[in-house]
Amino acid sequence: MTMNDSPTRILRDQHQKILKIADVLEEVLAHEPEPGAWDYDAISDCVSFVRLYADALHHGKEEDLLFPELESLGMSRNAGPIAVMLYEHEQGRAFVKAMADALPSAQAGDEGHQRRLRNAGHGYIDLIRGHINKEDNVLFNVADQMIDAPACRSLCTAYDGVCQRRFDGCTVAELEAILARLVEAYPGA
Repeated sequence: MTMNDSPTRILRDQHQKILKIADVLEEVLAHEPEPGAWDYDAISDCVSFVRLYADALHHGKEEDLLFPELESLGMSRNAGPIAVMLYEHEQGRAFVKAMADALPSAQAGDEGHQRRLRNAGHGYIDLIRGHINKEDNVLFNVADQMIDAPACRSLCTAYDGVCQRRFDGCTVAELEAILARLVEAYPGA
């Protein structure tokens, strides 16, 4: 099986976009002559992208399609790599919720919420970088070995179906356009 017909190729490609949004978020949070001077619109866009693209689209594919396929081949959901990935997905959701919850008050100038927003943002950035490293270099390598060509074709067809959905009214292309706009605004990311 080549990388082009790998059961994880599309997921690895999406990881690159998720890492890019983490880079943008890090750069936005680094621009703080004072916390109130942050680009709150960019932070809000990062939170939306993570919620819709990284979690609903990408983690949805893993949790609803890839992980059950691996379970059917004997990998445990309750221990080992899948259990760790599921736990980290939940941690990521908690960081994103904390950012979303802190955002309005932070933007209004509340220093405590600004700290919460910054801490949750950095927590997410650190988590997602380590998480993607584990998936790309451990779990996905195992998946590529375990999943045969017919199952791979079936998974890829299912992945394509997920990509046709709307996420909170947004298409995948619209979400990727948000990322492109943020990358353009923060080229150092």
